[in-house]
This record gives sequence, C-alpha cells and structure tokens, in this order.
Amino acid sequence: MMNKIVKLLRDSVWARWVVLLCLSLVMFASYFFDDQFTTISHIFKNPAILDLSWTSGDYGMYGGAYSLLCVWGGLIICGMLLDKWGVRVTGTLFVLLMVGGAALVMYGISSSFNDSGLYRLMARAFAKPSLALAYAGCAVFGLGSEIAGVAVTRSIAKWFRGKEMALAMGLQLALARLGTATALIVVPRIVTLNDIHIPFSETSKPALIGFILLLCGMIVWGIFLAFDQKLDVQTAEEALRSAQPAVKEDKFKFSDIFKILGNKHYILISLLCVFFYACIISFRRFATSIIIPRFEIEGDIASLMVALIPFTTMVFTPIFGSLVDIRGKATRWMILGSCLVLLSHLIIAFAPGIPVFGYIGIAILGIGYSLVPAAMWPSVPKIIPEKNLGTAYSLIYWIQNMGMLLVPIFVGQIIEKNIDDQIRAAVQAEYLFIGLALVAIGVSLVLSRSADKNPHLKLDDPNKVRKTAG
Repeated sequence: MMNKIVKLLRDSVWARWVVLLCLSLVMFASYFFDDQFTTISHIFKNPAILDLSWTSGDYGMYGGAYSLLCVWGGLIICGMLLDKWGVRVTGTLFVLLMVGGAALVMYGISSSFNDSGLYRLMARAFAKPSLALAYAGCAVFGLGSEIAGVAVTRSIAKWFRGKEMALAMGLQLALARLGTATALIVVPRIVTLNDIHIPFSETSKPALIGFILLLCGMIVWGIFLAFDQKLDVQTAEEALRSAQPAVKEDKFKFSDIFKILGNKHYILISLLCVFFYACIISFRRFATSIIIPRFEIEGDIASLMVALIPFTTMVFTPIFGSLVDIRGKATRWMILGSCLVLLSHLIIAFAPGIPVFGYIGIAILGIGYSLVPAAMWPSVPKIIPEKNLGTAYSLIYWIQNMGMLLVPIFVGQIIEKNIDDQIRAAVQAEYLFIGLALVAIGVSLVLSRSADKNPHLKLDDPNKVRKTAG
C-alpha cells in the first residue's frame, strides 16, 4: 500500500505569506519603537528647554542601552533557549519582554513618572531618574526585540527552506523597516517642537504610539503561533505515515556553540554584520544631528531625507533578495553593498553642503542597506544546521550589538564635545562611520574569496531549489 503524500501547510503559498506578514508586523512595531527619537534627536542639543532634560550624551547612552543585556550574555543564553524550547515558547516569552521594556520606557519619559514617589526615590541614587528608568526599559526592550528578531528569522528559514527564502527575508526586512520609515515621517509631525519649552507630553507621544503598535504585534504573533503549531502537527503526522519510523530530532547541546564559533565563514559573516550595521543603525540615531548642519536644512526636511533610508530598502531589499534566490552570488552583493555604504558616508562628510548631495548620500546608503542583509541572512542556514540556527543567529546579533552599544556612545560624545561647532561635530562623527565601512569592505572581500575556495558550501549558489522533471 502506497503512502499518501500529505501537503504540508508551508507548501501552501497563501499560508507561507500569511505567516511572513504576521512575523513582519511584529518587527514593524519593534522598529517603530526603537526609532521613536531618530528624527528629533537634535532637540537633545539644547536640554535646557526640555522637561526631559537629556543631553546628546544622555541620548547616546539611552541608544546604547538597547544592546546592554544583549552584549552581556543575554543573546547567547536566549539563543540556546530558542533552540532548546523552540520558537513558539521562547519567541512568545521575548515578545512579552519587548512589550514590557517598552512600557518602562514609556513610563520613564512621562510626566506621571516625574511626579511620582518612585521618581523621588530614584533621585537619591540617580541624577536623572527618567534616564535611568528609560535606560533599564530600553535594555529590556532591546533583549526582547533581538530575540524576537532571531525567532522571526529562524521561523522564515523553517517555512521557506528550498523556496523563496531570500525574497521572504528581504520582504520581512522591508516591512520591518517600514516601521522605521513610519517613525521618521510621523514623529516630527505629532511632536510640537519650539525653541522655548518642550514638555514631557510632547516627548512621550511617540512612545505611546509605539507601545500601542507593540500590543497589536502581540495579536498577530498569536496568529503565527496557530499556523506554526499546525505545521508541526502535520510534520509529525507525515513522519508516522512514512515508510521508515521517525528519527528523533537531534537536540541542541551546549558543545554546539563551539562548533558554530569554529566555523570561519560564520565568524566572517558575524564580523561583517557588526561593522556594516554600525555604519547605518548608529548613524540613523544621530542622522538629523549630522545632516542638519552639514546641508543647512530644517528639521522637517531632515526627517524626510532620513526617511529615504527605510523607503529605499523597502523597494530594493525584496528585489535583491529575489536575485539572490534566483542568481546567487551572495558574497558579491555583500561587497557591493559595503562599498555603497562607504561612498554614502564620504558624500555626507565631504560633499558640498547642498541638500541635493544629502539626498544622494542617504539614498545610496539605503541601497547599500538593502544589498548586504538580503544576501547575508539567507547565507547562515547554508553553513549552520537547522537545529542550531537559533543560537547561530543569536551569536551574530550578540556580536552586532557590541557595535550598537558602543558606537552611539562615541557619536553622542563627539557631538556633545563639539556643541559650539556643529559642522565639525558632524564631520568628525562621519570619520568614525567611514572607518567602520572600510573594515566592512575588507571583511566582505575575505568572505567572498573564502567562498570561492569552498564551493561545497554553496554560499554563492541560488537559494531557490529548482524542480527537475522526472
């Protein structure tokens, strides 16, 4: 008697893309909340008019808090939990952690906290209690967001393996970055800024909207859980119907960490990730503080200019992801993307102070930001077993977060020390980003050469498995 072939849920086109949409909307909310201050970061140059009273250095500290728990072992431990407990349990735990951290930030920068007994109690230990509480909240939010991101990436690898994996990851990044774009466009238009006084009620508006979006993200995460549970049930049923008994899944072991870290291609991808993302994410946090003096533009124009980064990636990331699926050559795309990021920072630092050069530099940055992730993230499942993907992605995020922790602090200090010469501050900050981009190019070249010497890894092969006749 022949076994009946059961069509799995992931073989259904509509089911795969519904799952992708649910996963992407969770990260949309996360990206919005993380970028709530990006296009109004210039207000911290004048803390005297803020009820919040943060300086640019304080804002840099707050931005670095996102990576604090991630760097100090949180990502590694939680990545192991992801492989041990699975996406549904671990992912849900950290989606909740992300929402809880956001709630702390929202409360910490509100007038309610400023008038509370907790504020007076914390004032005994901290000069700026609002910064201390927001710092703690951002650290919790960052750990939750990063592990949720790992769970999302691992889930896409599970649902799209052998199919449109790079396109799916590209679309997920595009929709997530729509959250950034929404924050960049919406926040300056809902926050009333002036040169006299900016109360708590204005600076806390973006956090409230971001928190509501995160609550909506929890709902669509629940929809994903239902789909993923159904797929696992189908997979188990298929194993029972197969001619051979189901093989017990090879579970994650602690020693697997050393196997992952012993993979030189994995290390190269991790290093590329930290240097490449530091050139973009850390720049984006201070983008208005850099481009406003460099190109002599108003805050509203600057917010539109910075919004080119996510909007450009929304267009190009899925396109490049599709090309990687069909054509391959992933390491070449990484080299090109890194070179474009270097070119963009050179333009922002040294081009004439005319707004058109600002638009050109930011647009090129967005294209580079599309190329590297579209090729990099789908490359990891080619060199790491599926049972270790959660840990592998977590370790990459851990290394990446070292840059995200330190670089914003350095940039904030550069801007604060040169507060009387804003153009000088902007150019000196760009020196740092140019140096990071040069290192990213070097790493991508080494990775590409190693991929050529190890064709069995198929790093430059297309992701999409072609069906053969027969």
